[in-house]
Amino acid sequence: MQTLEIALDDTTLVVDVGGPTKGPLALCLHGFPDTRFTWRYLMPHLAERGWRVAAPNLRGYAPSTVATSGNYRVAALADDAIALHDRLEGDENALLIGHDWGASATYAAINGAPERWSKAVTFAVPPLSAMAGGLSNYEQLRRIWYMFFFQSPLADFTVPVDDYAFIKGLWRDWSPGYDGHLDADHVIKALTNPENLSAALGYYRAMFGNSVVAEETKHDYIQANIANIPSQPVLYLHGENDGCLAKSAISNPLDFLSPTSKMVYVKNAGHFLHLEQPTEIHEHIDSFLGE
Repeated sequence: MQTLEIALDDTTLVVDVGGPTKGPLALCLHGFPDTRFTWRYLMPHLAERGWRVAAPNLRGYAPSTVATSGNYRVAALADDAIALHDRLEGDENALLIGHDWGASATYAAINGAPERWSKAVTFAVPPLSAMAGGLSNYEQLRRIWYMFFFQSPLADFTVPVDDYAFIKGLWRDWSPGYDGHLDADHVIKALTNPENLSAALGYYRAMFGNSVVAEETKHDYIQANIANIPSQPVLYLHGENDGCLAKSAISNPLDFLSPTSKMVYVKNAGHFLHLEQPTEIHEHIDSFLGE
């Protein structure tokens, strides 16, 4: 395993890379509140099967830098994935994997540059269109209260209180029964500096148009095609005990994916299902990839 610093247009991403140098690229994108540490089980699994696996800390998550443009829209995250594909010399056989915000970036990236990716695997967050009914579901609104709280400047001061108890609480609530203290420690380290925490909150503020973003044109094509149905096969995995996004609050994700896509609800797993049930997750991915 080696760690690279890859400079993109408005951010420098720190990326762990492992596996054979001539293998097809598998790019893994984490979500919130998380870091590239989340792929510690999946990366070696894929590397052993011949993939060249790469996992960055997303823009704003130290040691990756904050975006000089202040842009934390999904389209910018997707553009980072596309740029990493090129910088890491990926080809049309590349695999894109995303969890949470990384899942949202994955849908956007495979729509924005379909010629670069052969398949995708996403966790915990389905395509945007599948979540449209969630905002009329009280139980789901109760779970995503934090999104609305993050719109307030108070969040920048409240989240770090009591050694980031807020972050630790989300891990407990979203994956009940899973001990996520090591994962939370990595998140806290990545967001200790106020500018990094503001960047992570900026993902949510950009959802509601509450972030200051320099005028951009390079992401417009991706932004315009975010809600399209991807042409590539996608494996969607969701924990049955997900404390962040309930099964009852989403429509059938397969209605918004290509006909060759697959979906699995994983028992005894919450939001961070790839950490809670890694063996089962790896089996589903292997089957999907035909290995």
